[in-house]
Amino acid sequence: MSSHAVKTALDTILDEIAKALSQGHKVELRGFGSFFSKVRIARLGRNPRTGEAVKVPSKRHMHFRASRQLLERLNRPTTPG
Repeated sequence: MSSHAVKTALDTILDEIAKALSQGHKVELRGFGSFFSKVRIARLGRNPRTGEAVKVPSKRHMHFRASRQLLERLNRPTTPG
């Protein structure tokens, strides 16, 4: 495949993952892992420089959990040399 075709395919896949996550869905890539988002609630924070109270709005936060197969591949013992 040409590098342009690979870039287009990868951009399309990543755009679809981002779209699904923004709608609150979970995206699972079998053998690789799953992406999901959680909502962080609004809270009252502090400015570390001044100590002033600051309102922090709620927002979505993305998480990734690696699949068992990926973790097993990463943790395989390697042969020396």
